[in-house]
Amino acid sequence: MQTLTPEKDVIDIVKENGTDLFKLCYQCGMCNTACPWNRVRNFLIRRIMHQTQLGLVDFENEDLWLCATCKACVVRCPRGVEIIDVWRALRRVMSEVGAGKVPDALSVAVKNVSGVGNPLGEAREKRTDWAKDLDVKIHTKGTEVLYFPCCYQAYDARGQRVAKATANILQKAGVDFGILGNEQSCCGESIRKAGNEGLFQSLVESNVKAFNAAGVTRIITTSPHCYHTFKNEYPKSNGNFEVMHLAQYLAELVKEGKLKFTKELNKKVTYHDSCYLGRHNNIYDEPRQLLQSIPGLKLVEMINTREDSLCCGGGGARVWEETKKTERFSDIRVQQALEAGASTIASACPYCMIMFEDSALTSNKSDAIEIKDLTEIIQEAL
Repeated sequence: MQTLTPEKDVIDIVKENGTDLFKLCYQCGMCNTACPWNRVRNFLIRRIMHQTQLGLVDFENEDLWLCATCKACVVRCPRGVEIIDVWRALRRVMSEVGAGKVPDALSVAVKNVSGVGNPLGEAREKRTDWAKDLDVKIHTKGTEVLYFPCCYQAYDARGQRVAKATANILQKAGVDFGILGNEQSCCGESIRKAGNEGLFQSLVESNVKAFNAAGVTRIITTSPHCYHTFKNEYPKSNGNFEVMHLAQYLAELVKEGKLKFTKELNKKVTYHDSCYLGRHNNIYDEPRQLLQSIPGLKLVEMINTREDSLCCGGGGARVWEETKKTERFSDIRVQQALEAGASTIASACPYCMIMFEDSALTSNKSDAIEIKDLTEIIQEAL
């Protein structure tokens, strides 16, 4: 065990994040019962919370990097403790003060974001390559909507299929939209959850400057993580924009008759509520409304759905870390989809898609179920 220096005491950092742990947490243990980790291993949040109350935390404890920030514990906490903020504070002490070891894979991702603006380490000038042949304009003043694809969708070949589908859908709906040029950087949501507050603030400053220079007023995202941080965290740093997730925006277009599905899809689809679109931002209906609007498509629900949805395991920067094969929530989720009779899992989050595709592959279930982003299903029905 080690106690931090007075200059960077963990309790001070927790209080900076707005959580008075002493007055709120009374060790009831509801966080333990809510946490998805306890489906696959023993993970005692309450113990670490108690150690934090005392100002004594073992910063060599690898469990401090497990939290996927799914918010299940926060929703069920009878005292309203913002447990995610506590975890972020603990990680900040490790990342910025050096009180503990940061996982190697996460350190690489953070270094990449700091150096070239994305966790994959790809060249900044390649950020818009996915859109070269799609007649997508670089955002200029007067454009109605800015589409902001996340780093994974901008650089990874699988993710780019989602960005391209999004562009095709918006074009077919007659939406006046554009993308930013190579000055765009990672939104920083995962970086902040990993405890790198300084780097997060620099990303906010850089992106807000780029948004303002382009005259951006309305942002559409295909990542719930980008959506969450633009909508809820950027305003605290003077980044005030209208922000919508694509599912919300497309649901509006369907209601207005600007987006019509003409092709019948005879599929049984189950929709996975991602943590950051669902529990964090209470968006449950619009993705289902879109799927139910597609002719021939049958929507089936899994056991854990809406507020009780099971985390994929990719939040809290864990998407950049390795998870043991026996400890993947996504394996459980793929099995739940099969038990619901689905042939397709529809996701509206890039992290969820990554985790589910990996689970389907490693559990030899790729032939039994396909993993699709919501945009890919919608594009197929147009």
